[in-house]
Amino acid sequence: MKTRNLPSVGALHPVLFFAVMYIVVLFFSIFICSSLFYSCSSSSATIAKKSTAPAKQETSMPVQVSTAVVVR
Repeated sequence: MKTRNLPSVGALHPVLFFAVMYIVVLFFSIFICSSLFYSCSSSSATIAKKSTAPAKQETSMPVQVSTAVVVR
């Protein structure tokens, strides 16, 4: 049987690692920068239209009451 020698693949490992990391970081930076841009460039009029006033709460007893349960 003849052995296979591929020393160039092992030597390219750091280069391939940094290339993949560069692509991943580039993807995330585009996503983060675009979301920051859209959040900063939105006008206050559109934000005011989207927000609604909260419903008025009554001062009566709460409907749901939680209790602590100890299980052995």
